[in-house]
Amino acid sequence: MALVRTLRDQFDWPLFFTVTTISIFGVVNLYSATIQHPTLSGLYIQQIYKLALGAAVAAFVVAIDYRHFERHAWTIYGGGIVLLIVVFMIGTTIRGSVRWFSIGGFTLQPSEIVKISLIIALAKYLHNDPKSGGRTLKDLVVPGLILALPMALILLQPDLGTALICAFIFGSIMVLTNLKLRSLFTLAVSFLAAAPLAWEFLMKDYQKGRVLALLARWSGDTSNILDSGWHAHQSVIAIGSGGLFGKGFMRGTQAQFGFVPDQHSDFPFPVWAEEFGFVGAATLIGLYLFLVLWGLKIASQAKDRFGAVTAVGVSALIFWQSVINLAMVMGLLPVVGMTLPLFSYGGSSVLSTMMGVGLLMNISMRRFSF
Repeated sequence: MALVRTLRDQFDWPLFFTVTTISIFGVVNLYSATIQHPTLSGLYIQQIYKLALGAAVAAFVVAIDYRHFERHAWTIYGGGIVLLIVVFMIGTTIRGSVRWFSIGGFTLQPSEIVKISLIIALAKYLHNDPKSGGRTLKDLVVPGLILALPMALILLQPDLGTALICAFIFGSIMVLTNLKLRSLFTLAVSFLAAAPLAWEFLMKDYQKGRVLALLARWSGDTSNILDSGWHAHQSVIAIGSGGLFGKGFMRGTQAQFGFVPDQHSDFPFPVWAEEFGFVGAATLIGLYLFLVLWGLKIASQAKDRFGAVTAVGVSALIFWQSVINLAMVMGLLPVVGMTLPLFSYGGSSVLSTMMGVGLLMNISMRRFSF
């Protein structure tokens, strides 16, 4: 009873309220984005169910001492790899990509779950690594292999966006666990040097078209607005038209008349910015910023390396996914298939994010129980 009382007293309310607020904002925004479109009008109800499922999974994760995840890290990692392999055998093909399992009325994207298993595996390796000084490129070989296997399978689906998130999670963990500056510089140069090869051999024609559309927009060329530049063009118009305080709930013309494509999944932020303006947009971005910084605070207070690295990994996941989505809809990055955590419609994304939130809560609550 004493342990239960201690854990209850250490409940992380700031983390809980931040995640809850973002989720509620997301449902409200989804209602506005879909209510005028008959084929999408029930999605906000489905999102509530998915958030409830995600909350249940997060509660389950919190109930288990996170050190058990450390003990079974390689099993969890291996399970993620198996899912990525099996999806090629029995997965559902949508828009030329084999990324999903259809289970009853629920669609599961294994690569979303693999983000969490990758974080746990990297945390396990670094937890057992006795090295305390600055890490060199040689020290990145084994964790690099841990990243390479799931990343290669995700690229084969193909899913460049998720693969990049995995790479950014890996990079963030390495940098924040004392990677030497010289090694970081070498990695950055290597990444830039490999960009032409990625352009030639990894990127599909439609992905190249999105990059070219972005460059054309920056140069003032509007010839592709009705083609590959349509998404970003309409998104930027919606964000800019919101002004300081917005047009009001369900009064955003770009959203209500369907000019912004995929406004329930990859482009929910323009709907929010148009209806609630700069103030609403800044509030939402501030919530994400607080969530990331709070995750890093949890990492700094963790009582073992596994907990610290896991918290860093989850914070990196939320940070990079948010930054890439927001930069994409603002016309600062090419359009990629990237949801805004807990705000976009989607079951697998909600599930993986809630798993990460559960790990953060777990580490936070148990920082005094060692």
